[in-house]
This record gives sequence, structure tokens and C-alpha cells, in this order.
Amino acid sequence: SLLSALLRQHAEMQPDAIAILAPGRPPLTYLDLWRQVQHSVNALQLLGVTPSTRVAVVLPNGPEMATTFLAVAACAICAPLNPAYRLEEFRFYLEDACAQFVVVAKGERGPVNVAAAELDLTVIEIESHAALAAGKFSIGSTSRDRTSARLPSAPHDTALILHTSGTTARPKIVPLSHTNLVASAHTIARWLALQPSDRCLNVMPLFHIHGLVGALLASLAGGSSIVCTPGFDDKGFFDWVA
Repeated sequence: SLLSALLRQHAEMQPDAIAILAPGRPPLTYLDLWRQVQHSVNALQLLGVTPSTRVAVVLPNGPEMATTFLAVAACAICAPLNPAYRLEEFRFYLEDACAQFVVVAKGERGPVNVAAAELDLTVIEIESHAALAAGKFSIGSTSRDRTSARLPSAPHDTALILHTSGTTARPKIVPLSHTNLVASAHTIARWLALQPSDRCLNVMPLFHIHGLVGALLASLAGGSSIVCTPGFDDKGFFDWVA
């Protein structure tokens, strides 16, 4: 199974159903989510991204992090990283993941950019606006466009790599294939008996397995909606619930 097939299935079955929401943003339907992913995959492939390319994603929690992950994982190997990392942490994780591209928000000038420049990585900027539906963005790059052969991902291709916490030793890379992710998402959705009428309020970080699979992918596998917040906020939480 492929992540793209999961998204396409719901876009065809329930195109007008809401897939992604965010506080203060118009909602994104399953059809618009599928179109956003297709458009983004095309743009990434024009930059030289292939199924074997490792692309680090360094974005704040929110709907654009969700849709960027879906687009990158659909056509490459996504390595989401904590945007709060310090320079030396970015150096380690980017180098250890063998990243070739780094996705950041337009205008980002933090330590991730310094680390990317030191490692000679291509920086891809995404741009979004509060008036756009949650998760909609456009792609730019700090390097010249390159054409590439459009090789489709296969079910056993790696879609996501995450690092272990490193509590007991050096952090280790854990690769997850499309088949792994889709199976996990469907299993969680089935055990929670998720329906299109259900809605998940996600406060988990989207660089973490629980946020990406337990909240985002499971919600989409069940045809449900997910609200992508900036993260837990004790002042805003109950307003978001309401």
C-alpha cells in the first residue's frame, strides 16, 4: 500500500469531506488535500527529488507541516526534525540522516539554514498564508530547478525515517516503509472505530511518530478530520476543543 493511494482513495470516495483544519483557517477537503499533494510532488520532482532522496522537513507544528510530510513521504524519504534543535543538533541529525534537501518555511533564517549551508544541502522554502485553506502552500527553492525522471514510489520503499531518543546511546535511525505506515494507520483507525464524522484535535508534535501516525495518518485512514494546532497550549486548548 502507498500513502498516495490512501489519500487518493478518500479524495475519490468523499471529495468534499473535511480532511485538515487549523485554528483560524478555512478547512481543507480531501479532494483539495490530494491536489495539494500532487502539485507538491510534481514541484519536488522538478527539483530533483526521487524515491531514494532523503528530505529533511523542519517546520513548526501546524497544517503545513502535516501536508508537507504527506507530500514528501509520497515521493521521497521524509526526515522530520524538531524545529527547536540547536545548530549542533541540526548538524548531527542532517548529516546522520544523509539528507540532501531541507524544507523550511519561507523567510526562515535560523540554525537549520546555517547547518544546511555548512553541509551544502539544497534548501526548499514553502510559503503559506492565513487566508488559505489549512495546509495549502507553494514551493520555492534557493537553488536552480533540475529536471528528473519521475520514478513512482513502491510500497516497500522507505517513506519516513525517525531517530530514536538517544537516551541510552547514540540516536539510531528507524526506517518505515509505505506499507508499514499505511498498515499502522489503518490498525489505529480500526481500533478507534474512526468514521468520517470523527475529528481529532492534535497537540502532538508532527516530527514524532505519535503525531504523524497515531494522529495524522490514522485520522486520514479513517476518513476523519484532523485539527492541526501549533502544539499544546493550556490557554487555548479548551477553546480548540469547543
